[in-house]
Amino acid sequence: MALTDEINFCPRCGEALGLAPRFGQERPVCPGCNWVYFRDPKVAAAALVVRDGSVLLIRRANEPYRGCWTLPAGFLNAGEDPARAAERECQEETGLEVRVTALFDVIPKREHLRGADIIICYTAEIIGGQLCPDDDAEEVAFFHFNDLPSLGFETTRQLLAKAQSGVLLSPDQPTSTN
Repeated sequence: MALTDEINFCPRCGEALGLAPRFGQERPVCPGCNWVYFRDPKVAAAALVVRDGSVLLIRRANEPYRGCWTLPAGFLNAGEDPARAAERECQEETGLEVRVTALFDVIPKREHLRGADIIICYTAEIIGGQLCPDDDAEEVAFFHFNDLPSLGFETTRQLLAKAQSGVLLSPDQPTSTN
């Protein structure tokens, strides 16, 4: 059985890692060179695009929640600005070029094993492109808030409920903590 889903051997000396208390919790540690593995959080960025009272959603082509709908979103690349990641993911999945207009919410919640630990959602406006599914989207469409399809993630439901209520964050307001 794997020690972690990510790493089982020391990248410095090749020894098998063991668990030991380090920095307040049990962590994978190399018994040979004392190297400690710190699992970095996964961060995703999402684009909330609203046009004429309807929200842009993608139908997922992959598990989890294949066939369900969610906001255009995906993982940040190392060193990538989260707002640029939201724009990139939206274009990759929907064919639409968007520009981030504001921070909408930050949700610290991992919903599944391969999911993000932190989701950063931005509002965005369309500045070009053609609506066309691509990357890991089977379909893309705009849906009125009162007629949403089957949604895939609790965070999607939470963000859409907040959007429907008309709440937007200004730079001096705190983000979600639930």
